[in-house]
Amino acid sequence: MKRYWIGLGLWLLVITVHVQASESTAPAESGSVVTASGSQATHLSVDALSPLGMYQAADPIVKAVMLILLAASGVTWAVLVTKQWQLGRARRRLAPLVSLCAHAESFAAAKAAASCHQGTGLAFLSAAQTELALTEQVDAVSQGVKERVQARLERVQVAQASMMNRGTGVLASIGSVAPFVGLFGTVWGIMNAFIGIAHTQTTNLAVVAPGIAEALLATALGLVAAIPAVIVYNYFTRALAAYRAQMGDLAVAILVLVSRDLDSECNAQTELAWRQAG
Repeated sequence: MKRYWIGLGLWLLVITVHVQASESTAPAESGSVVTASGSQATHLSVDALSPLGMYQAADPIVKAVMLILLAASGVTWAVLVTKQWQLGRARRRLAPLVSLCAHAESFAAAKAAASCHQGTGLAFLSAAQTELALTEQVDAVSQGVKERVQARLERVQVAQASMMNRGTGVLASIGSVAPFVGLFGTVWGIMNAFIGIAHTQTTNLAVVAPGIAEALLATALGLVAAIPAVIVYNYFTRALAAYRAQMGDLAVAILVLVSRDLDSECNAQTELAWRQAG
């Protein structure tokens, strides 16, 4: 999670510097003109109704809402890039081990061949090896070895899936909360627009439009933050399900090897006992 918070801080810093620079260099391009009847009407430039111009003219609270939503959007893309890299690397490293264990003749052969591999698959092999070593040390009943190995493999699978799932919960939070944060900015902006109408005592579109446009911009930013977050969250939900299935295939392959070794050892002991009895 530290990487996400660092990315969020950098994103906010870039946005703040960019906005301050724009505010210091942007010329004042709006003014007022006198109509034929002698009354004054405010006219708006094109830049004043641009997203940056609306941000500069917005209320401080609406500005804060916009910055929060932009930061949330940045966190979404940071999670997408980071988790996609982590998940892709884990699945690429796991695939050869699944194939290796599925075609190995014994657990010892699979463990020796997997020594040159990397990734989460080694944790499964280490867990099985640890249980087999402990069983030999305490001279435990071999009938329960497979159940104990399976229990260890299940715990490893849960731990690896939980570690890979870490950080994706923020996507669900952004997807569910961002629209309401944008709606709050919209309500606040429209409230300020009506206050401006009351102060100017006019319903001229040039007076009403800027406040309403700023308010709607907050809603738009809320949707910009929420929609990608929901899409990315659903994508990682499916990807993590496929990753769990891949780890399940590896656990089954290891259990098959352990069971095969135990049956082979039991058959050898039975054959030796028959020879000694004969």
